[in-house]
This record gives sequence, C-alpha cells and structure tokens, in this order.
Amino acid sequence: MQGNHGHDHPSVVDTLSIGPSTPPVAGGQRLRILSYNVQVGIASGRFHHYLTNSWKHLLPYEGRMGNLNSIARFISGFDLVGLQELDAGSLRSNFVNLAEYLAHRGEFPYWYSQTNRNLGKLAKHSLGLLSRFRPHSVVEHRLPGRIPGRGALEAHFGAHHGEDSLVIMLVHLSLGRKARMLQMQYIAEVLRDHEHVVVMGDMNTPAHSQEVRRLVSHTRLQEPLASAKTYPSWRPIHAFDHILVTPGLGLEQVHVYNLNYSDHLPVGVELVIPETVQMAHTRMELFCQ
Repeated sequence: MQGNHGHDHPSVVDTLSIGPSTPPVAGGQRLRILSYNVQVGIASGRFHHYLTNSWKHLLPYEGRMGNLNSIARFISGFDLVGLQELDAGSLRSNFVNLAEYLAHRGEFPYWYSQTNRNLGKLAKHSLGLLSRFRPHSVVEHRLPGRIPGRGALEAHFGAHHGEDSLVIMLVHLSLGRKARMLQMQYIAEVLRDHEHVVVMGDMNTPAHSQEVRRLVSHTRLQEPLASAKTYPSWRPIHAFDHILVTPGLGLEQVHVYNLNYSDHLPVGVELVIPETVQMAHTRMELFCQ
C-alpha cells in the first residue's frame, strides 16, 4: 500500500485532566483514538468562508485533495479514526470515496464508509471509520429525526459478546435539540448492555447537555470529565466534538488539536484496553469498499 510517511505535529489547544472516574487499567493495550469533522476537506478560517466557500460543497476544487493529504498525515498517528462530513464519491470529490482515500494515504488497512444522505452525482454525505485493527462486524444505523440523513457506525472488536469485547460507535448528530434527544435515546438502546464502549463524533451539543446526560444515564458510559471547545476551528467557542468511554477503559489523556484543515478541531484520547480484549492486528485486505 502506498501512503504518506510524514507526520504533522500540530500544537495542542487543550489537554484535559483525568479524574477518579477513569481508574487506570492494569496492563492492557494502548489505543489512540481520534474523532474529526473534516468538512469534506474544506479549510475554513472565518465565518464568511461559509458563504465564499459554499460552492466547494457542490463542485470539485483544486485545493481539496491537498488539504485531505494534510489530514491523512495527521491521522496516520492514530489507531482508530472516526471521520464526519465525508463524501462517498460524487462530483464534488471527483467521484473519489474520501474514506477510502484517507485510509490509503494514512496507511490504515481497514476502513468503512457509510452514506447517510445520497444525492446521487451531486453529493454522498458519509461517515468514515479507519482502523489498524480488524473488526469482526460493522453495523450501520439510520438515526431518527424529522429530516433523514443522520447515521451511526457501530464496530465490534475482540470477542463477539461480553466483557472481552469492545464496541466503537461513530456518530454525527442533528442540529436540532429534539432530534438529538431521539438520536441519543436510540444510541442508548443499542449500547445499554455492552461493557466496553467508546462513542465519538460531532454531537452538535455541549458535553453536559440534557442530550448527553440521557445517553449516559441509559448506558455504562461515563459523564465527560471536561470538554474543550472545538468549533469553529479558528476561534473555538463551542464544545461539540466528544469522545465518551465506559469506566473499564483506562482513559489516560484527552487532547484537542490546533489544526486549520476544517471548521472543527479534532479531539483525541489515549486509552488502555483490558488485556482480555484481543484486538486483531493482522494486515489483511480492506474490510469494506
């Protein structure tokens, strides 16, 4: 597989303290996880760019792939990456599936692309999950809401059931609070019986909102210890991007990275996975196209 071997070294906007609700895990495997809304490879530096760059959401432009190459170099330092606001192959992306492209450039052997809003040749709004470990199953979810087009990806690693399994769920929630409440309720029903869980993505709501509390109260997930602002990337005032974990996962560090490749900043965590969760680390062919 061909790919970039260089790494970007962005500054860290914020490093969040870790409290007693995330006890250290004895032994186990370290895992670096990242969530990033990449805005279809469009860099933004001011609010007026939403107007001046609006055509880039519909048509191809020369700078998109160069910006995506920079994103690929950055994410190549992680083990599991959840990406929001991708395109699965339409006019604006020169009919390139951006999850596949970033997987190749970042040298991830496994990737999955879920199209949530298919506008044919004009746009294919999608989520992307990139991994250095082979999941044994991936499930697509269509999230409830008045306007269709929101989804979630659920990937399973390790054992098929029980405390030796790890579930990763990638989400991109709606802008409206009522829809987010329904979506959190749906996600909670899916995850409520799982022991080791990571939920990450652009939730479009603060970490301690009523919507997040609903998710936490109906699952084993912990309340976020703290939240750093991630939006807009050039002057963050909102904490919209989150990674939530269950107590059995040793959360050691949380970072928000200062990058100018999108209108969001990426958030990453370093976890220690219990030794009993066996992550398949064989380089086989891609698990989805």
